[in-house]
Amino acid sequence: MNEWLRRRRKSRGWSCFLTGGRGSRKSILPQCVWRINVDIPEEANQNLSFGATERWWEQTDLTKLIISNNKLQSLTDDLRLLPALTVLDIHDNQLTSLPSAIRELENLQKLNVSHNKLKILPEEITNLRNLKCLYLQHNELTCISEGFEQLSNLEDLDLSNNRLTTVPASFSSLSSLVRLNLSSNQLKSLPAEINRMKRLKHLDCNSNLLETIPPELAGMESLELLYLRRNKLRFLPEFPSCSLLKELHVGENQIEMLEAEHLKHLNSILVLDLRDNKLKSVPDEITLLQSLERLDLSNNDISSLPYSLGNLHLKFLALEGNPLRTIRREIINKGTQEVLKYLRSKIKDDGPSQSESAAETAMTLPSESRVNIHAIVTLKILDYSDKQATLIPDEVFNAVKSNIITSINFSKNQLCEIPKRMVELKEMVSDVNLSFNKLSFISLELCMLQKLTFLDLRNNFLNSLPEEMESLVRLQTINLSFNRFKMLPEVLYRIFTLETILISNNQVGSVDPQKMKMMENLTTLDLQNNDLLQIPPELGNCVNLRTLLLDGNPFRVPRAAVLIKGTAAILEYLRDRIPT
Repeated sequence: MNEWLRRRRKSRGWSCFLTGGRGSRKSILPQCVWRINVDIPEEANQNLSFGATERWWEQTDLTKLIISNNKLQSLTDDLRLLPALTVLDIHDNQLTSLPSAIRELENLQKLNVSHNKLKILPEEITNLRNLKCLYLQHNELTCISEGFEQLSNLEDLDLSNNRLTTVPASFSSLSSLVRLNLSSNQLKSLPAEINRMKRLKHLDCNSNLLETIPPELAGMESLELLYLRRNKLRFLPEFPSCSLLKELHVGENQIEMLEAEHLKHLNSILVLDLRDNKLKSVPDEITLLQSLERLDLSNNDISSLPYSLGNLHLKFLALEGNPLRTIRREIINKGTQEVLKYLRSKIKDDGPSQSESAAETAMTLPSESRVNIHAIVTLKILDYSDKQATLIPDEVFNAVKSNIITSINFSKNQLCEIPKRMVELKEMVSDVNLSFNKLSFISLELCMLQKLTFLDLRNNFLNSLPEEMESLVRLQTINLSFNRFKMLPEVLYRIFTLETILISNNQVGSVDPQKMKMMENLTTLDLQNNDLLQIPPELGNCVNLRTLLLDGNPFRVPRAAVLIKGTAAILEYLRDRIPT
């Protein structure tokens, strides 16, 4: 049997590789591997002239053990003889269980047991509190161990290609998780508590039996990649809080309808995969997805496309397998850019699309020609953005009539004050965007919008906020970036519903950690690019913070090496420096 054992000395430890190549796969691991930290190597007995710096076996313990691609059926409890391991890679073997001694590998940060035959995980695995990466894909797991949620530092978890039928609600306690792969299991549902994973960016639930998605998932603000392909979904969920979502893959389901409500919050979406569903039409509101680069509509029941689709800057558009009657096959065969060009030409030739024409005929008076009535009626948005206007015309507010409005967007204008008539909408508006204007003060009209949850005031000339803003008792997110604040406005400390404060690129010179500690709902604080000369150690007591951004300030400590480790490391560093 041909085998090779490779050892590498490193500055912080050394590694042992015993991987099987063709014809050299092992069923039993040599005992010398387990005792590699204990026994003196053979070469030391043969040569007595080793200098102190050359006696590596006395200087450092094994930190990485890679024994993948063999035929190992079990591991012995001698595993405990390697307590310094940070990486244990045993993928592609024939393991049916793990030894209980694995609990003693308390320094372990990465464990790869993928492509084995595990049916259950030992409870002892929950003792690995420093574990950051756990790869369990392609095993035979049917359930998750009790106490799994104790792996509080876990960032990357792959449970794909197993036999799981449920995900325990306790999973939500994995608060550090960034990537979770549950694909190719037998899941029929996801726990509603999944929205407590405040750092989760990548969620893969492809190839399961999901019929619905819990509405709570739509509140996962950190989510960037969501894979739901090959399930049994009949409805596309709405994503009101997933403003960072870049990729949404829901192909190969049974989705029959795509509506404006599904699209209006996907501000950052780059990839939208809707292939192999039962869609019959695409709404005009698809043009709201201004960042969209890839759109896959292939193999649906779509007979026509909105001409406005041509205004998107798509790099890839898939339409194959649809009974399209409005675009000739020869145009589709020429590729994405030709299709978009054709659609744009139809806008010029025919004017507004049918639905837009109907809306204007039925609801738009000549005096309201500058108002987006379609957004008011369908999306509940009062939109008068990017007009470079110094005031909002009365006709904009008059167009609301009896319609319900939940969002106002007056961004990218030249407004010097808050439009007074906004107060007319105080009983219904929850989102207000006044960014990229010339506001130097906030008038009391804004403070009367007591249902407000989201307020965007970035890129203005503000240096203070009125005390009356304390009445905004539902406010959750405020964006004050790129203004002229020299301190965190005092009134913010008294808005206890705040979850996110974005105040980067100002001149903020101090924060009050004692008052901030009272803001128990605050999870995100962005103080980047300000004038903070020091960070008060007591800020470390704000343990509810999940995202604390401090880059670009003139303070000397914490140093960059601490900042780069993330919020938890920064808070711990600060707590360690609180005077006793």
